[in-house]
Amino acid sequence: MKKNKIKHIFLVLIVAFTTSCNDWLLEPSPGVTNLDDFFTGGNTAIQTVNAAYTPLMWEFNSTYYPEWFIGDVVSDDALKGGQSISDMADVYDMENFKTGSNNQFLLEYYRAQYQGISRCNVGINNIPQIAEDTIMSTKVKARLLGEVHFLRALYYFRLVRIFGGVPLVDYVIDSSNKWKQPRASIEEIYDFIVSDLKIAEKQLWYKSEYTKDNLGRATKGAAQAMLMKVNLYRHNYEEALKWGNSFFEKEDEYSLCENYADNFSLDGENGPESVFEIQYMQDPTSDYGEGNGFTRGTFTVIMTRSRSAALGGGWGFNKPTQDLYNEFESGDIRREATILNPTDNQMETPEQEIYLNCRYLSRKYMLMNNDGSFYTLTHNSRAPINIKMIRYSDVLLMYAEAACEANRDLEMAQRRLNQVRERVNLPTYDTSLNQTELRRMIRHERRTELAMEGHRWFDLCRWGIAKQTIDKYRSNESSEVQNHMGDFIEGKHELFPIPNEEINLGGLTQNNGYN
Repeated sequence: MKKNKIKHIFLVLIVAFTTSCNDWLLEPSPGVTNLDDFFTGGNTAIQTVNAAYTPLMWEFNSTYYPEWFIGDVVSDDALKGGQSISDMADVYDMENFKTGSNNQFLLEYYRAQYQGISRCNVGINNIPQIAEDTIMSTKVKARLLGEVHFLRALYYFRLVRIFGGVPLVDYVIDSSNKWKQPRASIEEIYDFIVSDLKIAEKQLWYKSEYTKDNLGRATKGAAQAMLMKVNLYRHNYEEALKWGNSFFEKEDEYSLCENYADNFSLDGENGPESVFEIQYMQDPTSDYGEGNGFTRGTFTVIMTRSRSAALGGGWGFNKPTQDLYNEFESGDIRREATILNPTDNQMETPEQEIYLNCRYLSRKYMLMNNDGSFYTLTHNSRAPINIKMIRYSDVLLMYAEAACEANRDLEMAQRRLNQVRERVNLPTYDTSLNQTELRRMIRHERRTELAMEGHRWFDLCRWGIAKQTIDKYRSNESSEVQNHMGDFIEGKHELFPIPNEEINLGGLTQNNGYN
């Protein structure tokens, strides 16, 4: 009886409150900013676009996940390295074709790309509504939209070549009934990437139009280079050639660095050979216990430096293989710029530094001074060196490949190939090569020119030769390496599994051969 009376009074109070105070309930909560209130001027648009670049920088959340762990380590170019087999065990599984759908590396990588896509969608949805002002002219507004279209395409490209078809989200997720989407097909994702890149290409500026403090933003040349790359992945060689011709219409935008190693120095950042690179900066901040977005420096330097203090004092990951070392021609200066072979005296703890009989170190991102000493980091795990995603030499070789595979203008293809070789004083191909010979030379050149820059695995997969290459590599490797490698299954291992957490959350289908 007493409970019923209290319940009755409580209901009366609720009714009175909701009827007499309804207007008050609809008032916005103090301290809450709606999206419409946030997008008010040019500064906001620029900040939104800047935020869309940030997930490209991320390499650590609950585990480390830089993309070279796939591009280099899964291929025949590198071994995982580290202190032991169990150091970065998820990558050990990946390099040995034993990956499961509970792999934490893949989960963190997958989610980081969707963070980037989400930020791009916010910009694409809101920037058009912002009134122009003294900061954002019509030209700047178009460029900013071009940047987020370029970045969204790049994030999807990073996903599709690792996981295949993924959910296609081109809108702002602002309610719980929008986020759950099925997987799109690989072709649908590539169609979407091409569409975004074409929009970006029309609206972006040439690199030469940017002020020095804005170098590193997406450019028209970067969009054209990505359109070449994506069409090579789709084996649409005529279309790749078309975009290559567009890229080279403005020849003076880019050039090869006279000194190959300058590409991997602080002074060489955003230099003449840079088409697109991930921007990093000095950051003394510790990220211990934090994760994504807490630091603006790269972990790649400390992760690839030797575990010996005399050689930089790092963690010893991404160790070049003997197979890669042997690929370089005699006299190719790129080998020394790419691979460091430490002496016995330089190694403090050989048992932690010689990984499965491999002693080599990846040199490109060790960040060394001109005198051979190691650049001193302001924080013992963060470094300011940018990561190069597209270099001019890459574009030259992509163009050569497109012409070769289209079997058109093989002379021009050979000329582009020779440009890359001439820079490092290697003999050029003076006699005309047929298509088969040219294809072999281009693939060799891509491996040596771009070694340890995260390209190799993806090249093998798009060329359709991953299995034969990995099987041959395995047969020539040391018994220590062979004992750890699983069998490469064609039709399965070219892709990695969709992370199990995403399968459960989104009801997604899994890739072929994975549980």
